[in-house]
Amino acid sequence: MNGAVKVFEVGPRDGLQNEPRHLPVASRLGLIGELAATGLRHIEGGAFVSPRWVPQMAGSDEVFRQLPGDDGINYSALVPNLQGFEAARQAGCREVAVFAAASEAFSRNNINCSIDESFERFAPVLRAAREAGIRVRGYVSCVLGCPFSGAVAPEAVASVARRLHELGCYEISLGDTIGAGRPDETARLVEHCAGQLPVSVLAGHFHDTWGMAIANVHAALALGVRTFDSSVAGLGGCPYSPGASGNVATEDLLYLLHGMGFATGVDLPTVARVGARISAVLGIASRSRAGLALAARSKRED
Repeated sequence: MNGAVKVFEVGPRDGLQNEPRHLPVASRLGLIGELAATGLRHIEGGAFVSPRWVPQMAGSDEVFRQLPGDDGINYSALVPNLQGFEAARQAGCREVAVFAAASEAFSRNNINCSIDESFERFAPVLRAAREAGIRVRGYVSCVLGCPFSGAVAPEAVASVARRLHELGCYEISLGDTIGAGRPDETARLVEHCAGQLPVSVLAGHFHDTWGMAIANVHAALALGVRTFDSSVAGLGGCPYSPGASGNVATEDLLYLLHGMGFATGVDLPTVARVGARISAVLGIASRSRAGLALAARSKRED
């Protein structure tokens, strides 16, 4: 075995919030429960954001109040500011995430403030989280390109990642929001970030718009990254990047990792069945090639 890799499932949040069909709380809880039964131990369950802007995440407080607190699974929630953090804390969240951009243009279009202003919002969240004993994860978006301003320098990404880590984020997820990055660019990005903070705190978050997500995972693996975000059935997209597809599918990520001898503790066929079910519920085709291949093989064997 090549060691262990942490798979951070973001389908119930990053996936569902970018799908046009809105699922009720009960359905989202059902999805999270099914994912937990696959062996996944890190699941992003919702976001404490305004339902006016992200209606798919309405009722996240109800979701977290009903999640089990003693099943050994780390359930995380996205929070944009101190108000969102307080709502998450009251709902019983034990981990939250804040999100910054490596692109000034994306920051202003996405959260209506500059990068520096976004950090002013994060600082009180990190202070409150420390006092409450709640862990904070950090996201950096547009690490391999911005839909508004084009190329993003790896130095800019590394600077934002370092600032998040210095604020107190235990892990920094590097997001290729528009899914345009290639393996050579991913390698340069990881090298720059690893020059400013430990590679052990970095996570890869790759979208698959141009079909490069798995290749980018492979490039990051080669440089020591051992945590990757993924979305069951490849759910999701990016409303600020027309045509951007969802995160790398959890099924595809597991197929790569298991084939390379990495341990994940997650059962691929079970995840594929969950992916097929949620795709049917949403009325879409699964975007996971591994999931579709497993379904076809199962059908032949039947």
